[in-house]
Amino acid sequence: MSMNGEKVGALRMGQRESTAVLALAIAAMVGLSACSKIANLKGIMSYKEANKAYQAQDYKRAARLYEESLQSDPNQPGVYFYLGNSYDNQYKVGVEDPANLALLPKAVSNYELAVEKLTDPKDVGLQKLALQYLVAAYGSDKLNDPVKAEPYVQRLIRLDPADPANYFALAKIYEDSGVYDEAEKVLAMAKDAKPGDPAVYMTLAGYYNRQGQFDKTIAALKERAAKEPNNPEAYYTLSTYYWDEAYRNIRLKDSEKKSYVDSGMEAIDHALMIRPDYVEALVYKNLLLRLQANMEKDPAKQQALLKQADQFRDKAQELRKTKATGVSN
Repeated sequence: MSMNGEKVGALRMGQRESTAVLALAIAAMVGLSACSKIANLKGIMSYKEANKAYQAQDYKRAARLYEESLQSDPNQPGVYFYLGNSYDNQYKVGVEDPANLALLPKAVSNYELAVEKLTDPKDVGLQKLALQYLVAAYGSDKLNDPVKAEPYVQRLIRLDPADPANYFALAKIYEDSGVYDEAEKVLAMAKDAKPGDPAVYMTLAGYYNRQGQFDKTIAALKERAAKEPNNPEAYYTLSTYYWDEAYRNIRLKDSEKKSYVDSGMEAIDHALMIRPDYVEALVYKNLLLRLQANMEKDPAKQQALLKQADQFRDKAQELRKTKATGVSN
């Protein structure tokens, strides 16, 4: 064989070897693709079955199937939330069994992954939900670690600065931790974020009332009433706080007690002006009249006030009976 013939033969042999290697590579890729498809198919089936179990509140099975789905395809951001929630829903408050106690850390871990991976703008709702459940997981009835909940609430506020509920949650963390100045500041931020929301003023009033700051409590309730001038419940609520302070605070001077009863009466009359058949307001009108009678020195005026109180009490009872009859019919 000539030198040129040898070169041609070697070249052909090299081509055959290259073709064989390429064929093997293609076969391997086809095999990998088939395996990938099988894995993905299994993941999809697990995901669908997990959703059915979740909807049926079979959270133990749902968790197992969501885990299988993520093993097949870890790039499913929303699944981490549902997996975390499946663990969360299995947790039983007060049960000290190790298996039960292990559920919350698993829930928290998956909620955190959901928050981290849900970056698409269309998933912001589910991301907020994951953050809310994280905050709840660190609540007093679960992991009881408000310090760890704080950054998640802060993140919720950044996500939706107009939602007062997030400020309420942060204020509660501060209040429960004894950081009262910060709690009050956050509630003021809630008012700035949504000044037209009556819930802001009710939450402020509740906070001040727990702190024993009656004047600030009343100021918040009056702000709430000003936002809802046609809502009798706003004025009724204001009157109940006046009555409660006048009735229970034994340290009040007679002049202070009288002032509170008069203010309570003004508020309850406003509520009844808006809605004359407001049963609860009629009951408190009766109670306020009895407080007035207790402070009255003139026996005749005292009896007149008590008679009025009886009339409002009787009217309230009559309306209750009428409404109960109407429902039963």
